[in-house]
Amino acid sequence: MNSTITDQYINEIKLKYEQNNLHKILYIVVSGLILLAVSFISLRVGIADISIKDIIILIVKLISGKGIDSISVDQKIVLLLRFPRIVLGILSGAALSVSGVIMQGVTRNPLVSPFTIGLSSAAAFGASVAIVFNIVLFPGTMSGIILNAFLFSVLCALLVFGISWRLGMSPETLILVGIALNYLFSALTAVIQYVADEQQLAAVVQWEFGSLNGATLAQCMTLAIILIVSIPILSFFSQGFNAMTVGGEDLAVSLGINPVVLKIVAGLISVLLTAATISFTGVIGFIGLVGPHIGRLIIGGDHRFLLPFSIISGSILMILSDTIGRTLLSPVIIPVGIVISFLGVPLFINLIITRRKRSF
Repeated sequence: MNSTITDQYINEIKLKYEQNNLHKILYIVVSGLILLAVSFISLRVGIADISIKDIIILIVKLISGKGIDSISVDQKIVLLLRFPRIVLGILSGAALSVSGVIMQGVTRNPLVSPFTIGLSSAAAFGASVAIVFNIVLFPGTMSGIILNAFLFSVLCALLVFGISWRLGMSPETLILVGIALNYLFSALTAVIQYVADEQQLAAVVQWEFGSLNGATLAQCMTLAIILIVSIPILSFFSQGFNAMTVGGEDLAVSLGINPVVLKIVAGLISVLLTAATISFTGVIGFIGLVGPHIGRLIIGGDHRFLLPFSIISGSILMILSDTIGRTLLSPVIIPVGIVISFLGVPLFINLIITRRKRSF
């Protein structure tokens, strides 16, 4: 009798578990549809509002390969300006959000983001050096600024992980070293701004705002390749992230997971995604902090579902913020980094206040 009751209880638990997973999959599908809708709206609106008919005609021409030479001015705006911008927004939002997920999971700290370890301030310093002193591999070019920002981001990450490794590689050490380097690179950037002339200062400040202006298909392709390589690796380690989040290194070891390998993989991928993103877009904050929290609030902490959902939520936040920035004071374009901050602060505070009491 007791055995029958136990079997029924186990079956009920399994059924609820499977139903819960189906609900999470449904959330991911719905969020994907929302992303498509937001992207389509962003493709239409701006200084020049493009009709749905023109967009459909353009899509048909691109698919068929016929009549591309005869596209209208509005269609050229969509194809050459807005499409790369939206694609870069989707990819950069996804990269920053997923970087936040894995860093928060490994450190077991919900306040950690890719920018906590100083990557953004290091990138800003690298870009400032390129703009003001022209100390760069490709002087006088945007590619040189992008490369400098990327290299200094990687340098900062190496310093953070190197120092933390020597001191025991605990999450607290990682965060504290990152904060210290964040302040250091911010101070160095302020010194460069102090000695820069007006034109150079304007260029540095504009880069620090964070923007999707000047997005190119080459940048989109680079970031897409990094994401395509990174996401399957992170998905493979999703159970390891779950173990680290719930029970720390002890639970991970008991389940046969090497926490050192997990931290190295997570750190390298997070740095690569973040450094590549901010080198293309400039400093854009809060996506890596708010995106994961939205995911945990809606879909829970299981990284098998949290990773794909956070990718989509980060993309939605980025595209929505960029669309608001392009249309709110049109024809003036507000950089997406500023809009993200205005949206991110109240949203994050609201998440803190309304977040259910659950184990992180």
